[in-house]
Amino acid sequence: MTFLQAIALAVLQGATELFPVSSLGHAVVLPALLGWRIDQAAPAFLPFLVMLHVGTAAALLGYFWRDWLALALGVLGIGDAHRVRESRRVLGLIVVATIPAVIVGFALEKFFRGLFASPLAAAAFLAVNGVLLLVGERLRGRTHRPLSTLTLGDAVSVGVWQCTALIPGMSRSGATIVGGLLRGVDHEGAAHFSFLIATPVILGATVLEVPKLLRAGVPPGAFGQAAAAAAVAGVTALASTAFLMRYFRRHDTQSLDPFAYYCLAVGLGCVGYLLLA
Repeated sequence: MTFLQAIALAVLQGATELFPVSSLGHAVVLPALLGWRIDQAAPAFLPFLVMLHVGTAAALLGYFWRDWLALALGVLGIGDAHRVRESRRVLGLIVVATIPAVIVGFALEKFFRGLFASPLAAAAFLAVNGVLLLVGERLRGRTHRPLSTLTLGDAVSVGVWQCTALIPGMSRSGATIVGGLLRGVDHEGAAHFSFLIATPVILGATVLEVPKLLRAGVPPGAFGQAAAAAAVAGVTALASTAFLMRYFRRHDTQSLDPFAYYCLAVGLGCVGYLLLA
């Protein structure tokens, strides 16, 4: 992988990780479409993608720093009793929503890793992701609850939906936002919770995968290249987060439809191209 290719993937990842269009799906499909000679089954490729997510996690921490500060103060018992209790409740919900993806990820790691080497599968699942977004919007209930009403059952449900993002082409943010909508949470609240639970998942994957960039068999300079790309992905992700939170705040009716149509068009188009190429 050249440095320019790494930066291009970083911009793509930062722009698509938080949009409900699957950053991993794009990262797997794009090299195949452009004819880049990148071995996506190589030991360094998945850790490289995870490094890009480090930039995304930094962007999320930066944008939602007030939320994380409140959670930290709650854990330490600093503040009035109501705020401490509420902060600890929200932190508990984040932990609960994270657990399903951790369990499934560990149990089926080899299976999901194999999908990273299949651009055709990623393109097909990108189209499936579009269907999921459309169906989620139309199955959404009429009640639109704020994020503050989220319950333990809601967190478990959203966490289960998050497991689908282990498949390249399926969007983590899209699945978790749909999960929130199906529990009656409004778009802004569903997106807010989706972005909060992204941070521990991303950081957990980082702890597992990034050290592999320093092992034998990984090309020299791979870690430095990945670190530079992560910084680019972080800047892009910060801009994406700001845009999406404003977008969902202003649009609470079929807000996911434009992203769904995009996924369907790109996914089906890529499937056709890869089959005929």
